[in-house]
Amino acid sequence: MTTPIRNLPRRMPGWAKALTAIVLVLVVLFAGLRLSVVPGLKDLFGTETQDRSGPALLTSIQDISRYEAASGNFQVVVDLEKDAKLLPDAIRGTRTLYVGAGTVDAYVDLGKVDEDDVTVDGDRTSATLRLPHAVLGEPALDPERSYAVSKQRGLLDRLGDLFSDNPNGEQAVQKLAARHIGDAAKDSELEARAESNTTAMLQGLLHSLGFEEVRVAYGP
Repeated sequence: MTTPIRNLPRRMPGWAKALTAIVLVLVVLFAGLRLSVVPGLKDLFGTETQDRSGPALLTSIQDISRYEAASGNFQVVVDLEKDAKLLPDAIRGTRTLYVGAGTVDAYVDLGKVDEDDVTVDGDRTSATLRLPHAVLGEPALDPERSYAVSKQRGLLDRLGDLFSDNPNGEQAVQKLAARHIGDAAKDSELEARAESNTTAMLQGLLHSLGFEEVRVAYGP
């Protein structure tokens, strides 16, 4: 008597496995969207933020002898796009529209003034000072006023964000915004305003000390 052969389960083809993996990835990508559409689910599965940072440590102290004489507020819109050469934007590529707001200070370094740069007449009624030219500080972005307007990412970039320690990082657009703000500060009148304010400050100070004539010059 022969035993009937049972039908063995068929193995899933390779293309079916790949399709299943893609479907699972898409489910993960758009899970947040679906939760936001269904009322109540977003609050039920919401996240809670806790600050577990340690105390800030003082690493160094630096004496500053410069006079902060002027400060400029700037804003720039950065449109940064990165494309792959052989792939469409829907597959690989990013485009970020970012509004960067920040400040640039202009200062005069009074620590570079020595005895030869200060001349006082015999009766101490007239003084001449020679100071170094005003210079610009580094641009400082304001995180409270800087924000991303829109982000467009291809499918591969979205997948990469799932396994990245820093998804949707904005370092590139922040650096570009700071560079544009620094260039705008160079084309502005910040340095001239800083020298004018420094002159007014020193003249007012020396007049209060009894000097009748105070001349301030800039340059080596």
